Amino acid sequence: MGCGLLLAPWPNRVAGATWTFRDKVQRLDITEPASGNAIHGLLRNTAYQLVEQGDDSVTLAASVYPQHGYPFILDLQVTYALTDQGLRVTYVLGNPGALAAPFGIGAHPYLRVGSYAVADLTITVAAATHVIVDDRQVPVSRESVTGTELDLRGGRRVGDLHADASLTDIDLVDGRVAHRLSAADGTAVVLWADPVFRWAQVFTPESFPGPGMPDQRIALAVEPMTCAVDALNSGDGLLWLEPGDTWSASWGLQPEGF
Repeated sequence: MGCGLLLAPWPNRVAGATWTFRDKVQRLDITEPASGNAIHGLLRNTAYQLVEQGDDSVTLAASVYPQHGYPFILDLQVTYALTDQGLRVTYVLGNPGALAAPFGIGAHPYLRVGSYAVADLTITVAAATHVIVDDRQVPVSRESVTGTELDLRGGRRVGDLHADASLTDIDLVDGRVAHRLSAADGTAVVLWADPVFRWAQVFTPESFPGPGMPDQRIALAVEPMTCAVDALNSGDGLLWLEPGDTWSASWGLQPEGF
């Protein structure tokens, strides 16, 4: 279910696995056969190379090469570092090619708080807007979260939430994104991210792989994303990296109350 993936050069879906570049239709490989979309970028089945490893950090590297529907080169490094504040994940992208490359980036962590059942935890996401999608999970419009089950600004029990939804218009806390998963005793995990991560996908599968009865296998993914779903078509949040340039951003997990 995408656990732990680095989502690049786009997170989430590209509608119909097609988009247009310089008036030419680009046809990506279909990686979500049930809906005919391309999902979660081009690194899902790519091997990473070890760049550097220390006592409290590791840096890995992978490249996206020109292929069906994406005629660009991107070199990517990701560093996972344990700090006094928790886990920090830093992406660095480089463009060694001759063309400016469009991209978005995201992550797909599933969150827990200690040994508590995920269903009994409370998720808080300070997002004012959610995306309306069709039966292929492709965006068709947006609306306010007010009055919907996707209004997570005041917190919501995970077990009462049935979501695979994209949220945006996220309020910043101290200059950064901050999503919070908390237990009744006050312990919590905060997923923080740089302001460029203006979207979050909230996903609550009810049959997450693992031991236990089905009702004990509820999970919660909170996926920070730099662009909207289907950004290669809409351009909403899509970034462009010029030849020879680099780009970097970070997100992380910070424990509270432990």
